[in-house]
Amino acid sequence: MPHEPISVFDIFKIGVGPSSSHTLGPWRAAQYFLNHLRERHNLNDVIEVKVLLYGSLAKTGKGHGTDIAVQMGLMAEDPVTCIVQKIPEKIATIQEKKQLLLGGEKWVPFDPADAIVFLMKESLPYHPNALSFLATLANGDHIASTYYSVGGGFVQQEGEIVGQAGAVQLPFPVDKAADLLHWCMKTGLAIHDVVLENESTWRTEAATRAGVLWIWETMRDCIYRGCHQQGELPGGLQVKRRAADLNKRLLNGRTYSSYEEWIAAIRAGGSDFKYILDWVSCFALAVNEENASFGRVVTAPTNGAAGVIPAVLHYFVVFCDGHKEDAIFNFILTASEVGSIFKKGSTISAAMGGCQAEIGVSSSMAAAALTESMGGTQRQALMAAEIAMEHHLGLTCDPIGGLVQVPCIERNTMGAIKAITASQLALQSAPDFAKVSLDAVIKTMWDTAQDMSSKYKETADGGLAVNIPLSLSEC
Repeated sequence: MPHEPISVFDIFKIGVGPSSSHTLGPWRAAQYFLNHLRERHNLNDVIEVKVLLYGSLAKTGKGHGTDIAVQMGLMAEDPVTCIVQKIPEKIATIQEKKQLLLGGEKWVPFDPADAIVFLMKESLPYHPNALSFLATLANGDHIASTYYSVGGGFVQQEGEIVGQAGAVQLPFPVDKAADLLHWCMKTGLAIHDVVLENESTWRTEAATRAGVLWIWETMRDCIYRGCHQQGELPGGLQVKRRAADLNKRLLNGRTYSSYEEWIAAIRAGGSDFKYILDWVSCFALAVNEENASFGRVVTAPTNGAAGVIPAVLHYFVVFCDGHKEDAIFNFILTASEVGSIFKKGSTISAAMGGCQAEIGVSSSMAAAALTESMGGTQRQALMAAEIAMEHHLGLTCDPIGGLVQVPCIERNTMGAIKAITASQLALQSAPDFAKVSLDAVIKTMWDTAQDMSSKYKETADGGLAVNIPLSLSEC
């Protein structure tokens, strides 16, 4: 199997919620198809466009906004830079006019009810998250392309060989945790240093630093925004936002007018265990409530698990004196490497592996990063990653109503707390006596994923999704 070089910016992507595999991936696929049309044809020659959604994308596409994502992508809107508040208006315009501004250039007939086809009973063999784009030209020719949204916003075109496009030779190639530990032991470098050396293959250190800090700023802004938004989440479950009320209650009347003052107000509340625990939950809730509301988040490594790493990193910043840029930079680099190892050895797609592939992986990433940031050795960091995943094995993905809300939002709080606990355990342990390696738990996770029924893989066909009435609010 060819080595697959994965960058920190592959694992951490800025985008729009609620799902990396069902929203961000299809959005990117639509952009790729649009580029395909532009390169080979004139957009003015296109007279019709259709989208076919298969498998998990069809079954939970409505709840995840897959239909919205493909329309935005076909209009050449970008999930990193688009004004998220205007998404409903743009989709409403298409619905009203029954036309879509293809590539932002040409209006083509497009009635979403007919042009987006949800093939509930059809799946393509390569991956459950498949979608095809069909375009008809004025001369009668038909153009078709199929893409797979394989998790975390990663997209593969049918026939594409993984790792072939844009492949680079990294100074420290890593496919398994054992490879990473080998390079660390051979060079004496910390995990984040090994990652930084590899990132230098793609760009300068200054560019990597700027990009990583932008990732952090997006996470930070998402937490702050989510802690100050009230109301119900969209989608019909009538789930009430909780982060804002929890934020207000925990601050107990302390006032602020900026992010920096907010952090000072949080710290002024002390360091009681229960107080800190509540804040970690609040941070995670804030991110995933934003994610559920089509807000701007960072895949970490997915949207459904977007709150775990920001919550743990924010805990490190606020309560562990981790506010310096270098500490934040190193935390994100370390987390990204653990995420890439999971992607190569198993999956980060809930449609392939259940929620262990999302919350479990994010918790593992956060545990390793926090451990190294708190002074742990490379072995202790990988031990923390193993502990976190070991206790997420078998976790199913059973979203009620196909929405990334129940139980997804609360699961982010659980993943964050488990990451901190795993880190503490590893920091107080001797890795040489560990019975389970990170590579062993990754293989076990993949074995479990293959054995898991498709009912529990983001299809809303089993678990809570079929046992809880849609009208029931989690709160």
